[in-house]
Amino acid sequence: MNAAAQKLSAPVAEISRLPAHELIHRQLRDLVLFGDLAPGEAVTIQGLSERLGAGMTPVREAIRRLIAEGALEFQGNRRVSVPLLTADNISELITARQWLDPHLTQRATERATAEDLVWLAVTDDDLDRAILRGDLRAYLELNYRFHKRLYDIAAAPILADLADGLWLRFGPSLRVVCGRIGTQNLPDKHKAMLAAMQARDADAAARAIREDVIQGMEQVRQSLEQGSV
Repeated sequence: MNAAAQKLSAPVAEISRLPAHELIHRQLRDLVLFGDLAPGEAVTIQGLSERLGAGMTPVREAIRRLIAEGALEFQGNRRVSVPLLTADNISELITARQWLDPHLTQRATERATAEDLVWLAVTDDDLDRAILRGDLRAYLELNYRFHKRLYDIAAAPILADLADGLWLRFGPSLRVVCGRIGTQNLPDKHKAMLAAMQARDADAAARAIREDVIQGMEQVRQSLEQGSV
């Protein structure tokens, strides 16, 4: 197993301790988060049960939770879909993320251990390799895990939950945009942010991640305005 795969896999013992409904929720959440369910694509509860190899009851519970999080919407006739975003939706997401991500990065810079910084650097190297080989799914997962680790290091659980929840809103559209423009055309300010974190310059780290967030979200907005998503 390569380094990227090791980081993207939860320990077997940890997974085995989770109740069935939580496992199914995580699996369905990832299908939404990484764009395996396309925006506007209607799927049946039975179809999701078959896809996940799970019973109807835990799938219904997972769907209920994801609807409450705004990641899915009920279509009737036992169908759900990933909501279609508008350019206005993206504007709202940009407003939220351009404060949340820099603030959490500032906190993370002040609290990061040497081990945290190594983890982020190794993950970013894996992300670079995913970009070079055009591995879209690995890019999306590694990019999310990179930002999620920053949120965790920041030790601000309420703000981290808000930031993490936003990924469910734009993740499916990001998958579509990345698939259209290719991974090598994606913004990446992680190196500048990591250098600032190493220097314990919280303000510079926050500026770098703000640029990273805005450039990526603007690409999604432009695609929406052009009718590409």
